[in-house]
Amino acid sequence: MTRSFIASLVVFAALFSVGSVQAQVSTTEADYYKIVTLPIPEGVVLEVGGMDVLPDGQLAVSTRRGEVWLVKNPSMIGPARPEFKRFAHGMHEALGLAYRDGMIYTSQRGELTRLKDIDGDGQADTYETVYSWPLEGNYHEYSYGPLIKPDGTMIVTLNLAWVGYGASLSKWRGWMLEITPDGEMTPIATGMRSPAGFGFNMEGDVFYGENQGDWIGSGYITHVEKGDFVGNPAGLRWTDLPGSPLSLKPEDVPDTGQPMVEIAPQVPELKMPAVWLPHTLMGVSTSDILADTTKGGFGPFEGQLFVGDQGQSRVMRVFLEKVNGVYQGAAFPFREGFSSGVLRMVWGKDSSMFVGMTSRGWGSTGPAPYGLQRLEWTGLMPFEVKSVEARPDGFELTFTKPVDKAIATDPASYHVEGFTYMYHSTYGSPITNQETAPVRGVEIAEDGLSARIAVDGLRKGYIHEFKLTSMRSEEGDPLLHDVAYYTLNEIPDGPKMTVAAPAKPAKPTAERAETEAAVSQPKRMTEMPASWTDGPDATITISTQPGLQFDLPAFDVQAGSKLKLVFNNDDDMMHNLLIVEPGAADKVGEQAIALGLAGPNQSYIPEMDEVLFHTVLLEPDFIEAIYFTVSTEPGEYQYVCSFPGHSFTMRGVMRVVER
Repeated sequence: MTRSFIASLVVFAALFSVGSVQAQVSTTEADYYKIVTLPIPEGVVLEVGGMDVLPDGQLAVSTRRGEVWLVKNPSMIGPARPEFKRFAHGMHEALGLAYRDGMIYTSQRGELTRLKDIDGDGQADTYETVYSWPLEGNYHEYSYGPLIKPDGTMIVTLNLAWVGYGASLSKWRGWMLEITPDGEMTPIATGMRSPAGFGFNMEGDVFYGENQGDWIGSGYITHVEKGDFVGNPAGLRWTDLPGSPLSLKPEDVPDTGQPMVEIAPQVPELKMPAVWLPHTLMGVSTSDILADTTKGGFGPFEGQLFVGDQGQSRVMRVFLEKVNGVYQGAAFPFREGFSSGVLRMVWGKDSSMFVGMTSRGWGSTGPAPYGLQRLEWTGLMPFEVKSVEARPDGFELTFTKPVDKAIATDPASYHVEGFTYMYHSTYGSPITNQETAPVRGVEIAEDGLSARIAVDGLRKGYIHEFKLTSMRSEEGDPLLHDVAYYTLNEIPDGPKMTVAAPAKPAKPTAERAETEAAVSQPKRMTEMPASWTDGPDATITISTQPGLQFDLPAFDVQAGSKLKLVFNNDDDMMHNLLIVEPGAADKVGEQAIALGLAGPNQSYIPEMDEVLFHTVLLEPDFIEAIYFTVSTEPGEYQYVCSFPGHSFTMRGVMRVVER
């Protein structure tokens, strides 16, 4: 695999262990799923907000600029290029679109709108308000949808405002609403912070995707039913309004930092996520949800969900099952390398996946400001973990190809680790309660397509990471993706495997404990050294700006001088700042990604000589000052945010010059 290809994927290593990255030399995601870019005409700013495919095969696209475009021949069949025609304009940030019965519906900032083309000329003649909702004018008050149910009822979701924390400044913000074609509204559920994506599974149940923030330790998808409270308490301020299916109030939700599974018994309305998408390991900003309804036209994952991620320009895969009446399942890596932030996905008539993208103000690892691409299955079968299902004493994994039984029967081929996140008003969460879950027994099916494993230390409500770096197919191929994350909400009843007695867990050595206690501390001084009697020679303040950028692209400082560097994270996502050796930013960023589960607890700061000085990972609106003596060696030292995916755009240069 070439260096340029690795760079184009940007955060490729976030999905794999170091060993699995090496295994990708002979096979890549592009061998199985090809990304095709649709050319967008000059002058068309296609910041995709919503998409749907019309009965005649045209692709309807709404944009953040308040336009709707119709794209003819979007699958680029034959020599003809796609043709773009503007259907509607003059709206306010249309972040969703759906077609039904000859009409196009879209959610603007403040209303659900119905667009009609009465004379058949391909342009909307009427813009009808189906239902409107109030706004306070906060930039973060996004509105999404609609998702149309079989009976014609439409579902929309309303984002919280951002005022240093998620706030429901106007009525029903943080809620999911159902709206009839006649404009009758019913509030369904609340607890949503940034519900940018939602969709049906194969059974017709509604799931929504959430983004990390206050009360949200990591992204996840949740099955939503009427009366659910799904996590963020801000929207509960409206539960005394007529029609609310809840009476819970914000003060009824404990802010203790305990895991969500420990709070749920105290708050019966609290709905646990069906599947967690571990932050940075799977994505950073969950977007659309799309069930595979292609009946095998898109590969071996029929019936599963595909989940987009805007910040890391990727699509993930989710297998769902119901245990004791509760949804749970596994999240897998699927495809990276999209040109901008993935926001919307929809199936084309040819079973390819259209992917609509945007990044303005939100930032994404894909460098383009917007884009429209198509994902095609090449017809080749990847060697993947197809599904993970819960068993009374562990799990059963199925594969897309028969495994090498000699490898697969060895318990050492499976590494399972459980962890979760803190549930609190603080923005995000470190990984917490992390423990290895030893694999004590394995049974392989006769056809080699499944492996049942007995696992000690199963914990309800926890995420279980699987690492299968040594797994091989019968032909000797490594897994295309050797990690999976299973959310275990319920443990099923049934017979258990016969296995050996559990081994005692190994205790960490004193040497390891000392190492963990001393991670990078000499490189971060937050108090001015007592020897600096005259104070620092210079003070530099660096803040952020939209699009994953520092506001100061470069600064000069004298060699050997005493420097106070103030990092002000005035963004709405987490960042750190590392001073690194000249030319080391790429290497440091890649190693930060490779930290995996250890990353959050280390502020995504790898232990390497190239890292000279650093802040910790700062939450939004936090500031940290560090003090250090600048190198006596002149040169262009880089500073970089090493949060996974940020390092490729969020960097600057500290020019050390001779006195």
